[in-house]
Amino acid sequence: MRSSAGVVLPLAVALCTGVFPVAALADEGGSSVWLPGQFASFASVPGDPGFSLEGLFYLRKASATAGTSFSRGGGLLLGYETTEQYLYLTPGYTFADAVLNGQLWLGVTFSAGRADTSVWGVLAGPGGGTFSAGNSDTATGISDLYPMASLKWQTGSHNAMVYVMGSAPLGAYDPNRLAGVGLGHWAIDWGMGYTYMPPSGFELSVTAGMTYNFINPVTRYQSGVDAHIDVGTSYSFSDDFYVGAVGYLFNQLSADTGGSTLAGGFRSRVAGVGPQIGWSMQVGGLATDFNVRGYKEFAVENRPEGWNVYFTVSLSRARRPGDRAP
Repeated sequence: MRSSAGVVLPLAVALCTGVFPVAALADEGGSSVWLPGQFASFASVPGDPGFSLEGLFYLRKASATAGTSFSRGGGLLLGYETTEQYLYLTPGYTFADAVLNGQLWLGVTFSAGRADTSVWGVLAGPGGGTFSAGNSDTATGISDLYPMASLKWQTGSHNAMVYVMGSAPLGAYDPNRLAGVGLGHWAIDWGMGYTYMPPSGFELSVTAGMTYNFINPVTRYQSGVDAHIDVGTSYSFSDDFYVGAVGYLFNQLSADTGGSTLAGGFRSRVAGVGPQIGWSMQVGGLATDFNVRGYKEFAVENRPEGWNVYFTVSLSRARRPGDRAP
């Protein structure tokens, strides 16, 4: 569930010289529908039947640069920076009756956020003279809508999951602006997960999926097929407290198409790792779970690079004694 970072790096060149660089951002602006790190520890563990509510605050700061040198001296250096803050609210319902011998959960994610984006360019001439230009933009508002369904199974220490998620382009979107909080196109994401959680307190979760992006009807641009893997591992010191590590790998399987021929044909990739901590409390019949995790990105290609932080609060019916969940 991702919102748009805004615009590709070639716009920075348009600010300076009207010449496009040799590198750009794939996934139409360097943003994907799937939020890397969206799943972490305990992802495939079944919950308790009934209504639930999850709130997620997401903060990301990233940047990208591209440059080229001229044969007679001098060159062109371009920059792109974005800071994103989003709030995701996901009401859901877990069914008590088994479906295909598993546990069915249905939910929908509503989102709102703010994106601050800036681009700049510096043109250096053969004689040492320079010319620079830049621009910035801020967008706030309601973002896209993400309906989701999952089916989970549990056998002893082994937990499995399949899921499907859609992305409806209801957020504020303007292709002529640098910043935006909506992607402007439909998408569907599906995948599966596995969590190993023995009585020892150790836990390992792996969730893998793929995203198909439909054509943006405004720009006629189509982002490629994306693949992603989210990993979380933790050790529970008690039923109420755990620490661990998280990571993700995001990689485009096919190139972008359509739109400007200079902006298409790119594939993006990014990986991230970091720590996590989680704790829970119970008041009457209400269970409250907290999780904080952060990622530092690396191995980036055709995508902004930076860091991001998740803070999640989950409310649900009180769990049975001995159960653990993020």
